[in-house]
Amino acid sequence: MGRGRAKAKQTKVARDLKYRTHETDFGALARELHGDEGSDDSDGLDGHEEWSDYAEKSRD
Repeated sequence: MGRGRAKAKQTKVARDLKYRTHETDFGALARELHGDEGSDDSDGLDGHEEWSDYAEKSRD
């Protein structure tokens, strides 16, 4: 009991994914999967450098 609504939503999502046309950027997908460095960051900072200022302030 109570499964009908969830199953209907799953069916709707599955049908949408199957029949909707997607414009996939395969180049961006390949960069994300292969982990190319610097392709997405315009300033060239990694995550540690971006947040280092905040870490120093919290230690005071």
